[in-house]
Amino acid sequence: MLCTRCHHFEAAPDGVLCTQCAVPSGFQAPPVGAPKLWLRSPVGLGRATAALLAVAAAVDGLNLGAHLLVYDVSGDLAGGDSGAGVRDRSDLADTLTDVAGAAQALVLVVCAVVFVVWLWRVRRNAEVFAPDGHRKARGWVIAGWVVPIVSLWYPRRVVADIWDASGTGDKPDGHGLINAWWTLWLLTIPLGEFLYTAFDRADTFQEIHDAVPQAMLADGLDLVAALLAAAVVLRLTRMQNEKAHRGPEAPVAG
Repeated sequence: MLCTRCHHFEAAPDGVLCTQCAVPSGFQAPPVGAPKLWLRSPVGLGRATAALLAVAAAVDGLNLGAHLLVYDVSGDLAGGDSGAGVRDRSDLADTLTDVAGAAQALVLVVCAVVFVVWLWRVRRNAEVFAPDGHRKARGWVIAGWVVPIVSLWYPRRVVADIWDASGTGDKPDGHGLINAWWTLWLLTIPLGEFLYTAFDRADTFQEIHDAVPQAMLADGLDLVAALLAAAVVLRLTRMQNEKAHRGPEAPVAG
């Protein structure tokens, strides 16, 4: 009979697994004739993704610092202080704000690409761990982020299914970390636009001074969301690595 794990090679005469699946060898190159789905290590991609998310959080921190300087300078200017020192700090604040804004846009694009590549890798691994444990087709790993309406919950569902398939215990780990990350991610988009509205429309020094705290709150939300995303990536990568090195488990014969 065919191996109950890969459904490709013949099972050993005295078991239900083939010789390839019976050996807990972790991540290896697939042998000739192996099925298309094969475990591939997510460790390198996971670390790269988490590092980029940490960079994104650092850039958000830079933006927070720039806005704090804007808050301080705009307060002085609104109070009538127009000395050389204030003007120099104002120029520095403008420069830092421009640099941080450009860095945020660049890092966001790079993070998005690498995150989706990592997610595709762990999804393929999860299909090896649990072929029937996924509610959405693999294509939604990418499409789920860009299709209107469903993008509000499809990516979270894809990650949750991967999480459950990658668990090493008798019961799936809870989704608390995933839920915290996804909730904050959803909040950063509309709240960020709302909180930045007053700052973008401010004309006078007093209006800028009053609007800066809202922009800083938006930056803070982005920073925490990036750190939570990094935590999800590292945790899920570790789960898959541990599960792969434990090797396949043979089903109990009835």
